Amino acid sequence: MASASTQPISIIVPVYNEVESLWDLHAEMTAALDPSGIEYEVVLVNDGSTDGTTQLLDAIHAKDPRFKVVHFIRNYGQTAAMSAGIKHASHEIIVSMDADLQNDPADIPRLVATLDEGHDLICGWRKKREDAFIMRKLPSKIANWLISSTTGVHLHDYGCTLKVYRREYVRDIPLYGQMHRFIPIYVTWAGARMVEVPVNHRARAKGTSKYGITRTFRVVLDLMTTVFLRDFYTNPLYFFGYYGFGSVGLGVLCAAQAVYMKYSFGTWIHKNPLALMAAMFVLIGFNAFFFGLLAEVIIRMNFEIQKKEPYRVRQVRGVPPVTPLIGKSQTPDGMGYEDVPPKGEATDEADPKAEAPPAA
Repeated sequence: MASASTQPISIIVPVYNEVESLWDLHAEMTAALDPSGIEYEVVLVNDGSTDGTTQLLDAIHAKDPRFKVVHFIRNYGQTAAMSAGIKHASHEIIVSMDADLQNDPADIPRLVATLDEGHDLICGWRKKREDAFIMRKLPSKIANWLISSTTGVHLHDYGCTLKVYRREYVRDIPLYGQMHRFIPIYVTWAGARMVEVPVNHRARAKGTSKYGITRTFRVVLDLMTTVFLRDFYTNPLYFFGYYGFGSVGLGVLCAAQAVYMKYSFGTWIHKNPLALMAAMFVLIGFNAFFFGLLAEVIIRMNFEIQKKEPYRVRQVRGVPPVTPLIGKSQTPDGMGYEDVPPKGEATDEADPKAEAPPAA
């Protein structure tokens, strides 16, 4: 397998109203990567900027065609920009970073070289972060602890955009909301080997931050979605069923208590609020069952329509692959993913059972 340092890379940079920083970004990027000998492209995704960024990005592309541009028609958010960048990237090694120059492009060659140590995802860690404590560092620490403890994928810094991925692990990840920060979780669940590396972090010199304290609430909601997809994506009836049984159980307990109070204390059931609560909990429970059944039908239709399987395969031995394989980077050279070719694929090896041609 070729060294990661000798392979071309695609650098994805979401951009939103960063007109003051873009020429400096171009200068720092070329200064860091041109001497390294790494072949690269930069995919700049313009997330509906309104400050002149659109025209400036076109000028940068005209000057340096390695800097490619994707213009959104409006602002969709960083996650959508990351998703578009991944889809438009040309190479198998993908680097993501911010456009505000707080990430240092000089770290990129070192992070890419770390892939050769047997890793599939390199996460930047802003160990010495140059941001305000109350508005940025404290919410980030809380979010990092919450995400790590909930998902079991432990990182010091989920919010650092500077990361290096092997494309095979991220190309099929659906990204919505603020879920770009959860990419390490998805690729780890897919079997990727991840490592966290300290990187340089700089104070913002130009422009204004696009993040606020309200982002924390969106992260919590997206975390709930991520955990749900991890545990119940292929069998959502289990999720709704648990709550359905719990709600029906509460209803039965309330009804039993109402009956007990009727015969022990003479409290009329129609005057006891526990009777109404019993009916409410039972109805909620049955609704949960119906929601679960509907979700099961939708999930099964999704797999059938898209011809997708609810699993991923890393290697096969002795059988042709019938689903896309993931994890090529984890197979040593000389150990193919299949011992037989896919159906219909010709081979150069002679069939020992084939009849020999007649002698002349």
